[in-house]
Amino acid sequence: MTDAGGLPAVVVVASNRAAAGVYDDTTGPLIVDALRGLGFSVGDPVVRPDGDPVGAAIALAVRGGARVVLTTGGTGLTPTDRTPEATRPLIDREVPGLAEAIRAAGVAKGVPTAALSRGLAGVAGRCLVVNLPGSRGGVKDALDVLRPVLVHAVEQISGSDH
Repeated sequence: MTDAGGLPAVVVVASNRAAAGVYDDTTGPLIVDALRGLGFSVGDPVVRPDGDPVGAAIALAVRGGARVVLTTGGTGLTPTDRTPEATRPLIDREVPGLAEAIRAAGVAKGVPTAALSRGLAGVAGRCLVVNLPGSRGGVKDALDVLRPVLVHAVEQISGSDH
């Protein structure tokens, strides 16, 4: 397995109900475990209400030196799903292939609603930011897509050779 050498990563959970304490988020810990398994240094998930607070958490992570920020939630079609809108102004360059591959993985597993995800992926400074769906199944599918390419992508952002 490729190792990220302890590069810093942050997980941001976009959930109005989890942020309000209505229930505990279960997707953030899945992502944290996956990132640690790849060798990233990552703390507990940051849980925020969707929209501007998610954007603020992403921006803080990028300014703080994170090399990867993975978000979960807020990528659907409901009026409160605002994660892509909070992410877009923060990224310098989009990486559409990652977002497309995440959607395609869900559809391929028989989840047609995966095509409704509006998640983005892009580079903010030296940080890769990727919006993952908010369901446990969607997160697992997204992690299956990211696992073989994430460390390489982060190395490329910092200018490593192909």
